[in-house]
Amino acid sequence: MVFDVIVVGAGASGLTAAAYLAKYGRSVLLCEKEPVCGGLVNSFTRDGFTFDGGARALEDAGVLFTMLRQLGLQIEFVKNHISLGIEDQMLDMESKTSIDDYADMLKKLYPESAADIEVIAKDLRQITQAMDIQYGIDNPLFLDPKQDGKYFITHVFPWMFKYALNVGKVQSKDQPVIPYLRKFTSNQALLDIISQHFFADTPAYFALSYFKIFQEYYYPKGGTGVFVEKLVEFIKKHGGTIRTSTEIASIDPIGKTVTTADGEQIAYRQLLWTADQKRLYNSAVLDEQTHPELAAALTKRKAYLADKTGSDSIFSLFVTTDLDPSYFKKIASEHVFYTPSRAGQSQAGPMPLKGTKAEIQAWLEKYLALTTYEIAIPALRDPDLAPPGKTGLIISVLCDYTLTKRIADQGWYDEFKQFVARVMVETLDRTLYPGLAGALMLSFSSTPLSIQKVAGTTDGAITGWSFRNQSIPAESRLTRIANTANTILPDIYQAGQWAYSPAGLPVSLITGKVAADKIQKRLGKG
Repeated sequence: MVFDVIVVGAGASGLTAAAYLAKYGRSVLLCEKEPVCGGLVNSFTRDGFTFDGGARALEDAGVLFTMLRQLGLQIEFVKNHISLGIEDQMLDMESKTSIDDYADMLKKLYPESAADIEVIAKDLRQITQAMDIQYGIDNPLFLDPKQDGKYFITHVFPWMFKYALNVGKVQSKDQPVIPYLRKFTSNQALLDIISQHFFADTPAYFALSYFKIFQEYYYPKGGTGVFVEKLVEFIKKHGGTIRTSTEIASIDPIGKTVTTADGEQIAYRQLLWTADQKRLYNSAVLDEQTHPELAAALTKRKAYLADKTGSDSIFSLFVTTDLDPSYFKKIASEHVFYTPSRAGQSQAGPMPLKGTKAEIQAWLEKYLALTTYEIAIPALRDPDLAPPGKTGLIISVLCDYTLTKRIADQGWYDEFKQFVARVMVETLDRTLYPGLAGALMLSFSSTPLSIQKVAGTTDGAITGWSFRNQSIPAESRLTRIANTANTILPDIYQAGQWAYSPAGLPVSLITGKVAADKIQKRLGKG
């Protein structure tokens, strides 16, 4: 059998593309190397506790709900409330006025920089207004001009004018967030507190827009994995084929076949790659004698990607406790970004990438006392996600892949995981959640190496390419996101977090839809 389309990678982007292609009536084969679909969007259960293994909540941004409505998928969501805390200060990020509350909190912590904070708050308000426009409508890429003609006239066309005026303001802030903020303040601790929970060199417009993005998060009842389950059901219902535990080992772009790790050959008319981009080009096999120009282009692309790095990764600690959810609810919301010290993580000093075990442990202890923790509590969104009277937590911090790999090479990887888990719990026990350490029942963790193994991403990255690359091998212009699907290989397209930067769930969904539409148009031409 020759499939109209083979989609490689069953993460959010691959599932989106496969769903639309199946809806269009195409014969679709979706291949996933892992035993389950979802990639970095998934849920799992351990001892009666449900945890989210990837994204802690799902961002709408005019994309998620629009797509679900268009596909006719019914999922019950609850609003995902976010709290932001520093030391003993805590506030809920509920609306635009939260910026004022945030500025007041920073002024209490850094009274010597009150004037700087006011200027930064003004800039945050401007960015939030810009994001209000960007997310202000159902994303047009998910609409049908025929079926949604009235909406286009009343909403999309007026929005396009506002967007055209607004996009320049956004792009003017397209520089790393810390150098950008240094225009407003020289207080390093303040700079750290505002930016240290973002990936290194995150563009300022993206990082500082989170006061808007925080209000765009929702949580599916039952866990984020419910979103994946619904898409899987849709694909199968519309005739699509899903094969898990099926890794693509090589691609013949001329013969239009893929070969699995088990040696099976499968033919396609069009191929969509939604997995790690390095793996795409390393998997392509060409005869240099018969196709010299394409082979030369492939060699050039592989050489270009060779030294490109993935974005930052995370260390995640999953714990179960015998504390009632009400204990945690009194302290903060179900999704918390908490920093135990106002000093800022720069105080930990440079990361000892070439250090000894003792030097690395000493640095980790300082870093974990200063860095920002992302904490998600599923049972505060859905009580059925934990046994009665008990609570599970997902606690994450940014974690460097290279450092983790060096630790593994030094032979103390398991001890590293136990060490970090202990220090994280001790830190939160003496600050945000007194009594946490004594209430633990079970704990286990994942690292950048875990993510690399399961998701197959370069450097265990969770949002595509690192912003530290001198040039990012992905489209980054908002006005040209529709071009993200193109590759140098004939009849092979790409989508997902490696196709556009900055990345995230909405980008995965958008690029999956863009690629599906391009393939549908291509197949329509016969």
